[in-house]
Amino acid sequence: MKKIVIAAAIAGTGFATTAIAQDGMTVGVSWSNFQEERWKTDEAAIREALEAAGATYVSADAQSSSSKQLSDVESLIAQGVDALIILAQDAAAIGPAVDAADAEGIPVVAYDRLIEDPRAFYLTFDNVEVGRMQARAVLEAQPEGNYVMIKGSPTDPNADFLRGGQQEVLQEAIDSGAITIVDEAYTDGWLPANAQRNMEQILTANDNNVDAVVASNDGTAGGAVAALTAQGMEGIPVSGQDGDHAALNRVASGTQTVSVWKDARELGRNAAEIAVSLAGGTALSDVEGAEEWTSPSGTTMWAEFLAPVPITADNLTTVTDAGWITVEALCQGVTDGPAPCN
Repeated sequence: MKKIVIAAAIAGTGFATTAIAQDGMTVGVSWSNFQEERWKTDEAAIREALEAAGATYVSADAQSSSSKQLSDVESLIAQGVDALIILAQDAAAIGPAVDAADAEGIPVVAYDRLIEDPRAFYLTFDNVEVGRMQARAVLEAQPEGNYVMIKGSPTDPNADFLRGGQQEVLQEAIDSGAITIVDEAYTDGWLPANAQRNMEQILTANDNNVDAVVASNDGTAGGAVAALTAQGMEGIPVSGQDGDHAALNRVASGTQTVSVWKDARELGRNAAEIAVSLAGGTALSDVEGAEEWTSPSGTTMWAEFLAPVPITADNLTTVTDAGWITVEALCQGVTDGPAPCN
């Protein structure tokens, strides 16, 4: 049987028709850190799509360790998986896993995070556009003043894709002098605690003279909001992404400006269907929705980019109507807020 690895790195629509798995196919998923809220949503979607295709799901959690992730992938391959989903903890360190898969004739799909290797199929959201959406929302809310950029993990290429999109939107305001970026920091492991510590240090260094925060995901946004709240500064514009339930509640309550929603259900479903399609012999270039893409460093790959949606106080019903979050969870603790929390 031809084997497959789906390398999960972090959406759009599923295939028009559901691929049918070969009998007995097993898909292994290597998560970088399964403790983050959003990956549980991805997993449920992957499981559902694989079950519909007649495939079995197995997984491993690297617990934010790039070395453990390599061991996890080796173990999953040794178990005889026919597909493997790897959410890469460290894009530079994951190379040996791709080599091991290739040695076994296993195609690779990079899930959400770039694995810069032409043997991998890259499935993600348009992260540059996510960065643009974050910056647009914050700039609209706070068109002048001192900005802080709380970036993602330095080992994740998405952090720089996001930062590039943010800069595109902010550059004109920077050039005019309307805004000043007073500081920026990467967030090791995307961990909220690290983001909070970075934000605390930046506030101290700038005597709290901060007017807006462009944070690159909802976890880092939560850390930034915690630091701001401790200084009585909650409510200044803060961005995020992923549509985490806690973040959407912050949008409803007014302590976060935007969470760019990337429907992880669609991303997970697409990943599972691509795995099954590749298992059946589909070439990377023939995957439905595939486009040829060149990475910033010049690697040409086949990829699919799904469309994100910015969620602000003006369109919170988008996520409740889609069944992403209940009205009760969205509006917990919120009175006289934006629809549907009013």
